[in-house]
Amino acid sequence: MKLKVPPVIVFLIFGLLIYLLANFLPVGYFDFFGRKYLIITLLAISGCIGAIALFQFFKSKTTVDPSNPTKTSKLVSSGIYQYSRNPMYLGLLLMLLAWGLWLGNAFNVLFAAGFVAYMNKFQIIPEEDSLSSLFGKEYTQYCILVRRWF
Repeated sequence: MKLKVPPVIVFLIFGLLIYLLANFLPVGYFDFFGRKYLIITLLAISGCIGAIALFQFFKSKTTVDPSNPTKTSKLVSSGIYQYSRNPMYLGLLLMLLAWGLWLGNAFNVLFAAGFVAYMNKFQIIPEEDSLSSLFGKEYTQYCILVRRWF
């Protein structure tokens, strides 16, 4: 798999796009009671998901390097990975949603959807192809049982 842009850089680019949209689009501003609490909740959930996912990879002694999934030594399918095949990317998405809420422009959700579409096409599907060739039926069964995002 040839990874062109690392997922963290993709996350930062989409975060920048959300910022630019919120600051330069003259329409779409919103506010609501509890917005700050929702932002804090999303960030807390995002942090927990990311930390748990990373901990499980380190505990299983397998790579967290998304640029080379062929280095994966073990299929992690328990814990948080029994609910999401990509909890680290889900954590990044939740952070983008929190960022969009903080900036308060309703159109920011379009960039969050763009992040999901980009990650699916250019990161997740190539990763799934590599993992499928590494783990065969075991990975195919895992994909049937566990959703890609949540």
